[in-house]
Amino acid sequence: MAKTCLVLRHIAFEDLGILTPVLEEAGYAIETHDLGVGAFPGRGTNSSDLLIVLGGPIGVYEAELYPFIVDEIEAIRARLDAGRPTLGICLGHQMIAAALGARVVAGNEKEIGWGPIRLTDAGRRSVLRSFAEQPVLHWHGDVAALPPGATCLAETAVCPNQAFSIGRHVLALQFHIELDPVRVEQWLVGHTAELAAARIDPRAIRADTAKFGPKTAELGAEVIRYWLAALPG
Repeated sequence: MAKTCLVLRHIAFEDLGILTPVLEEAGYAIETHDLGVGAFPGRGTNSSDLLIVLGGPIGVYEAELYPFIVDEIEAIRARLDAGRPTLGICLGHQMIAAALGARVVAGNEKEIGWGPIRLTDAGRRSVLRSFAEQPVLHWHGDVAALPPGATCLAETAVCPNQAFSIGRHVLALQFHIELDPVRVEQWLVGHTAELAAARIDPRAIRADTAKFGPKTAELGAEVIRYWLAALPG
């Protein structure tokens, strides 16, 4: 019987990307729920073998504007309390941090574009070790504090908590390893207003994606394969 993976998606083009075949190869049947569309999956967030919370352009502190955030954080909290395997990317990273009681606020500046991360000592021993020198795609304006009981795996000058883990069952990444580089144009078009407001030239991101994207996608798939293989049975 296939294992189940529930994906919480906040915006259509920020999907699993290159992680879809990785999950399918690992034997997961994938179900995607678009937040704000239809009823929240409720108990499904806790009963699935794996929960993945993806990115999006909203903040965890905007529940008055986007009411589903309340249910989402509560569901993530219940899952974490039960020790169930959970992966968060970008906004998903912040959702996990918030569910664990960490503060999430708007940062002093946007961190958008390709750049390196600095692995901590724990990070160099973790599944992220292959990213010691490989640039990743950053695309966020908010920052999350490190939750109690979590281990910081990576940092940048703009964001001291770029990745964290809890045991073997929780991995949260502020940056994007899931991007399929051949689909970067969807991101550039989808986030055109944010890029313009931040005075970031999409041509620079497009060029850097061509340069760094294929290798980052390869390593990103490897990271998740290793992480899935190490999940507690």
